[in-house]
Amino acid sequence: MEKIYTDKTEKCTLVKARPETIEFLLAYSKSLDITETKGLQFESNLN
Repeated sequence: MEKIYTDKTEKCTLVKARPETIEFLLAYSKSLDITETKGLQFESNLN
């Protein structure tokens, strides 16, 4: 298992997100409502 995860680490790059992007994602996740009824899931945005 160790060899699988250590081979390709040099190809990984970190990406920085703008503060506006983070704020948008946080606001969206707070307004997302998932309702489950009789085995079905309904997603709705509460904005």
